[in-house]
Amino acid sequence: MRQSHHYPVQGAGLGLRRSMMGETVSPEQVDFLEVAPENWIGVGGRYGRWFREFTERFPFVIHGLSLSIGAPDPLDEALVRAIKQFMRDHNIRCYSEHLSYCSEQGHLYDLLPIPFTEEAVHYVAGRIRRVQDILEQRIAMENVSYYAAPGQEMSELEFLNAVLQEADCDLLLDVNNIYVNAINHAYDAEAFLAGLPAERIRYAHVAGHFDEAEDLKVDTHGAPVIDPVWQLLQRTYEIYGPIPTLLERDFNIPPLPELCEELQRIRACQAAVRSGQDASARPVEAVYGR
Repeated sequence: MRQSHHYPVQGAGLGLRRSMMGETVSPEQVDFLEVAPENWIGVGGRYGRWFREFTERFPFVIHGLSLSIGAPDPLDEALVRAIKQFMRDHNIRCYSEHLSYCSEQGHLYDLLPIPFTEEAVHYVAGRIRRVQDILEQRIAMENVSYYAAPGQEMSELEFLNAVLQEADCDLLLDVNNIYVNAINHAYDAEAFLAGLPAERIRYAHVAGHFDEAEDLKVDTHGAPVIDPVWQLLQRTYEIYGPIPTLLERDFNIPPLPELCEELQRIRACQAAVRSGQDASARPVEAVYGR
């Protein structure tokens, strides 16, 4: 088991959404919370007060939506500085973003793949280093789901590792994205997982997705986590230890007790690895890749 020891949070976390206003969320249910900073910077009134109540009670991480690190447009340094102040105001423990881009002379409202090329590695790594210089701290980049690989010169894993190394940044490990990409692009998910740098992992994401077809999965964050993804999460813990893990749910959000059931499953998998047991519900199926 390869373990990293610089986690900003511990346990099982949940993405906090405005639709949860009125729900009672306790530290016994959730160990940490995550939001997109763009949705909360400058928010006042009752939402601002509600958010402040949570940041005073829970450890928080933030996961950005619009840094667009691979875009041809100039880096939005004003956004980065606003995020820096937001992190100070709310004692945010970690900032992560997507290893993708979402703008070109305007916002594209989707996360698009960066070409897996050496030129792109240098370009993206330079922009990440600039972000870290402004923030005066490291950030984590998330391995993203993608549905095309334009101009591919290297594998997804080679590209991801090259960016992390050259930028000297950290990794937000999205387990569902590994599963989705392994199906869509016919590679071995466990081999991908084992090739990641343990020392750079800050925390993990797990989520549900949509089955468009047997060989086409769409990352949606709109459904419960399926058994093969739970099993891949269990394997993640077996390789890297029980790293802190956040449950993502962006729409079709059920009542909090249902989300807490999934949080308890995360905790059960973490506890099982600590005790050397297997908490997965069923035997691992050979569905991770072809």
